[in-house]
Amino acid sequence: MEFKHNPVLLEEVIEGLNIISDGIYLDCTMGGGGHSLEILKRLSPIGHLYGFDRDLDAVNTCINKFERNKNVSIFHANYKDAKTILNDNGIFEVNGILIDLGVSSYQIDNGERGFSFLHDGKLDMRMDKNQTLDAYFVVNNYSKEDLIKILFEYGEEDNAKKIVENICLARSVKPIKTTFELKDIIEKSFPKKIIYGKGGVSKKTFQAIRIEVNGELDGLAKTLEGFIDLLAPKGRMAVLTFHSLEDRIVKNVFKDAVTDCICPPKTPICICGHKAKGKLINKKPIVASDKELKENSRSSSAKLRIFEKY
Repeated sequence: MEFKHNPVLLEEVIEGLNIISDGIYLDCTMGGGGHSLEILKRLSPIGHLYGFDRDLDAVNTCINKFERNKNVSIFHANYKDAKTILNDNGIFEVNGILIDLGVSSYQIDNGERGFSFLHDGKLDMRMDKNQTLDAYFVVNNYSKEDLIKILFEYGEEDNAKKIVENICLARSVKPIKTTFELKDIIEKSFPKKIIYGKGGVSKKTFQAIRIEVNGELDGLAKTLEGFIDLLAPKGRMAVLTFHSLEDRIVKNVFKDAVTDCICPPKTPICICGHKAKGKLINKKPIVASDKELKENSRSSSAKLRIFEKY
């Protein structure tokens, strides 16, 4: 299956990065290379793009796509390791950073990857197929208590307890191996009128398991803070999120980064010594236009926040 992905909020991201032609840029999650392509179009022979992705399919796609472009270096790595990798390559300052925290259309639509309840396939959900932990292990081996916690915290699923009870009942008979098997178990945990009236009742559970498998929230705040330090003066970081948990983390990190004092409200004098490192380009998150929503329904939950370094 060809790696295809429609880049979300493409125009808004490129405008937000305020690209300078001789600058150094970082695309933390290249995917199909849609955002990267537009960044590269705006770079001079001096400028450079460093791209990362933990999905080898995405990496190979971008290597083929940009094989004749000397302005790009591509790494098969988690973006959370990008700062270390750049430092090891002598790069200690960049002019712009893009992080797209969404799952690609390719990953969702490829049933073999096991991300979606809309396609039957083995329970997998690994963004990096080299890692050991997968959705099969989470569903079949995690304790009842841990599964409830994951569904409630990562999926914000109010019906977590009932869903997990049915998962535990099913796996006591035989392992749950496929996405459709898990989907059926989830749907049995809801009254039929809710299933048919509400639509995808499996969405929150699948999201929660995917986040757990890939450690999507682990160290996110610390990584964002490190990227802020990596930015050159006037450099910008654009972050695309697709669910409230990610967006909350980004919002809070950016809020601290533009605030001088972060002491508790009742502290009589500042004791933290914290100084603002930059400003927000958009105080409220940028969302998809009506036109984009019609062309790409997966942009419906996207939120874009942009920070500029002093």
